[in-house]
Amino acid sequence: MTPSSPAIIAIHNQANRTVSVAEMRAYLDAPISEFEREQILDLARWFRLRYPTGAQRLSYVRRAYARWSEREN
Repeated sequence: MTPSSPAIIAIHNQANRTVSVAEMRAYLDAPISEFEREQILDLARWFRLRYPTGAQRLSYVRRAYARWSEREN
């Protein structure tokens, strides 16, 4: 099912909206849940297993940065 144009516009507007300082502070000050904490730790464990050395991690970051930079152009 392809999203409708109004749905795409709504998602775009939400993703690109400007948040207030109060909204951002409330988000940043909120504690993370135990579930979210475990997900973050699982992802970090996976990353360290996938890229076990510092050199491999830096290589991944360089490749990822190149991809991200290409998308902006």
